[in-house]
Order: sequence, then structure tokens, then C-alpha cells
Amino acid sequence: MSMRAFKFAGVAASTVLGAASATAVYGSLSRSSQLFGPSVYRGPGRRRSVALTFDDGPTEGTLPILEYLDREQVWATFFQCGMNVQRHPEIARRVAAAGHQLGNHTYSHSRLTFRSPEFIDREVTDAQKVIQDETGLSPMLLRPPYGFRWVGLREVQRRLALLGVMWTVIGNDWRWPSERIAQHVLARVGPGGIICLHDGRGVEQKPDTRATLRALQKIVPVLKDNGFRFEVISDLMQV
Repeated sequence: MSMRAFKFAGVAASTVLGAASATAVYGSLSRSSQLFGPSVYRGPGRRRSVALTFDDGPTEGTLPILEYLDREQVWATFFQCGMNVQRHPEIARRVAAAGHQLGNHTYSHSRLTFRSPEFIDREVTDAQKVIQDETGLSPMLLRPPYGFRWVGLREVQRRLALLGVMWTVIGNDWRWPSERIAQHVLARVGPGGIICLHDGRGVEQKPDTRATLRALQKIVPVLKDNGFRFEVISDLMQV
């Protein structure tokens, strides 16, 4: 091969690798991507309804959120980590008994990007089993930690019949004060919107979720005053 041809081949290879990397990044991070498995980030929007979702529970911080939702007669979807369910099975059961929908948030809340298909399978499958064993309910929904998806997830979703769920707006409630969380959510949610908040902080023990609760107490009344209903994800996705 001539030097010119060698250089051309190198440029072509770099271009292919760059395109492949860009595709992988899009597939992993884009909320609308279907590359690594079927996923939704909002409902059809034909009704004035939204879905509240909470990630990283169950924890001690789940309980005041449950009490508030019960007082307001608001339904939500809780994406639970298997490790946290093992720590607090009674709280996981309370979430289920209150009529909220349960989702799979992996076992240990590990990032799935660049992990092997075997690792991804184990994380999702172990969480599915723990949630089912402790609550009697088998999740139909999956939210990967941080919203990061990767090769191997599609097969796990197919085998366990899980729909991936991203979000329309995320509250950043693990790092922002309640007023900013509420303003951010309310400015970006509309009919069919999926709101992502957190009743835990990964698999941290005894997390501080007070900002989430205070933000929730601002978000719910405003949305109700504007005629919104609150639905679990499975209901929100119905036409």
C-alpha cells in the first residue's frame, strides 16, 4: 500500500470510528433514542395529565413523600434500586400498597455505559427479582441510572418485558434548593410530561431528601390549579 493510500485508509477508519462513537453517545444519552432498547420520555399529551416519577428509593426519605402524595390523592411511579429494597422492604411494600407503580432502577445504581452485557443483565435482573420477591409486583418499567443506556440493555428489556422510561424534565433535586427545583419543573412540563425527582440518592444510606419534598409541595398545587391530573406511567402512555 502506498503512503497516500495508507493515510487515506487511516482517515477513513478515524471517520468511521468517530461516527460510531457519536452514534453510541447519542444512543446512550438522548432521551428519544431507541438504539439500546424501546424507551419513552413523554406520553401522547392528548390529556392534561403528567406523571410524577421518583428514582433511587426506597429510603427513609420515601415516607414523607408517600404521606404527602396520599393527602393530595396523587399517584406516582417509583423506580426502585434492588439494594435499597433489600434494606427497606417494608417501605417498598408501603409504596406498592398505596397504589403507586413500581419500576426497576437496577440493583446497585451503577452507570451502565461501557459495562459488559453480562453486568447489565445482572444489574437489571437482580433488581427485578428483589422487587418482585419483596413486594409481590413485577415491574414493567425500567429507568437506567443517570439515564445512561448501553449495549446489552435491549436484550434484557426484551427478556423481562420492560419498557425504558426517560423523562421530559428532571428536577436536579439532589443538588438544587426546592424553589429552583420547582421553578425548573413547572417551566418545562406540559400535557404528557414525565417529571423525574428522587426519593433517594443512589444507594446512599439515610439520604437527605427534604428539598425534594419541599419542591413537590410547590409543584403539585400549581399543576392542580392549572387543571393537570397525575397518572402512573402505564396510564399516561395510553392514547
